[in-house]
Amino acid sequence: MSPSAPRTTLVVGASRGIGLALCRRLKSLGRNVIATVRQSAPALDALGVRVETGVEVTDDASVAALARDLDGVVLDEMICNAGILREDDLDDLDFDDVRAQIEVNAIGPLRVARALRRNIRRGGKLALITSRMGSIGDNGSGGHYGYRMSKAALNAAGMSLARDLRGAGIAVAILHPGFVRTDMTEGSGTVEPDQAAKQLVDRVDALTLETTGTFWHANGQVLPW
Repeated sequence: MSPSAPRTTLVVGASRGIGLALCRRLKSLGRNVIATVRQSAPALDALGVRVETGVEVTDDASVAALARDLDGVVLDEMICNAGILREDDLDDLDFDDVRAQIEVNAIGPLRVARALRRNIRRGGKLALITSRMGSIGDNGSGGHYGYRMSKAALNAAGMSLARDLRGAGIAVAILHPGFVRTDMTEGSGTVEPDQAAKQLVDRVDALTLETTGTFWHANGQVLPW
């Protein structure tokens, strides 16, 4: 990559909310953006970024097809954002919902990272959008079993990825975006998606091999495991 060439960023899970805001922010910074979605949306199409549709992170064949479509594409950054949230508590616990959240939120990003790790250049970066609800030390309210379990599993995967990809010169960030006002949170968040996206991109830009594997709040605070 020449010094003047724009950076290329892959955003996995980009049709709305934080993912859409990330694409908007990255595009505004002059980066080549590739967005993956199960189904695109008018707001994403309007950005003029490359959109890969039909990508289901829980499906091996779908992720393998994405890897074929991106064969030869060199990535400077990959941001794994796809995720789901199902409300639950001990009295209203659906184990199918727990499994679904683990499949999408934890196994999905690992599946994508394994399939596309060789697309990320030496000196490139991998960011996992997690949640402080995956922090065991920060759990003061209980509940949300499936979501907490899935994000704790993603955090563990992120730390292993940081160790395993270090030799390839790839740094890994494990990022909590804040309580973002999106469809997932039913509009009850305290942070707007565009603000969260700016902070997340700032964290990715500041990431180095010296800080790989750190669990950060998007505002720069280091979070407890």
